[in-house]
Amino acid sequence: MSMQPANYESREFPMTDENFVAIQKQAYASTGIKLTVHKKEMIYSRISRRIRQLGLKTFNEYCELIARDDHPEHNEFVNTITTNLTSFYREPHHFDYLKKTVMPWLLKKHQRDHRVRIWSSGCSSGEEPYTIAATFLQNTQFRNWDVKILATDLDSDTLDKGRRGLYSGDKLDNLTPEQHVSLFSGGSDEKNLNIKPQLKELIHFKRLNLMETPWPMSGPFDIIFCRNVVIYFDKDTQKSLFDRYANLLVPDGYLFIGHSESLNGVSNRFRLLGKTIYQRTH
Repeated sequence: MSMQPANYESREFPMTDENFVAIQKQAYASTGIKLTVHKKEMIYSRISRRIRQLGLKTFNEYCELIARDDHPEHNEFVNTITTNLTSFYREPHHFDYLKKTVMPWLLKKHQRDHRVRIWSSGCSSGEEPYTIAATFLQNTQFRNWDVKILATDLDSDTLDKGRRGLYSGDKLDNLTPEQHVSLFSGGSDEKNLNIKPQLKELIHFKRLNLMETPWPMSGPFDIIFCRNVVIYFDKDTQKSLFDRYANLLVPDGYLFIGHSESLNGVSNRFRLLGKTIYQRTH
């Protein structure tokens, strides 16, 4: 039985079983992401868009392009298959915990050097690292501290959006007035809003494929946010990834993961503190 409905072969750009398998294999080899059959409609839609933009005629032609190691389409392919869903103050209990528990720990731990290092892994278009930065700047005890946030993602297009720090006003309706003031320079009625320059100064955006070995940064980090990233990876890849995260965290450093994720059966190097909040143990 074919693993896809017949209409994939009767659409504008026919996609065969072999085409989808080739895309799955290339995605896994390039990024570690496992594209399941449930992602087929999304993949068809996104790759079809690339086929049109490139002036190609078939999925076969596209698969031949991404099979070539030196072809520039590889970067666009990664951007195409990567799903970026994020928002400011997403999963707000993480930022409440950051303020109430982690910040007092940091103030004590770094009372001599006043140096804090944070990694936002899978930062998408910047909403997460900017929220982290705003949370720190709201705490006057960190004034004049050396606080730096590394923001990484696989998708170069979304990273560019994060660097620009320009967001459309109609997507920010769920922010409270206090949150809005903490993030943006302009008023809430403006069509496009600029992130405050002092927030941008805390963040360094960098493209990173988590499958790279070794990672270019040496750490250590006090805090790592890796939210809604590992859901795309198989169990073995998750185990390796969280082991590498633990290696880059300071002893007792904090790890925040996504609402649908868990370290149960994945890593024994962290202890659970609260909903999707962990602390490195060894």
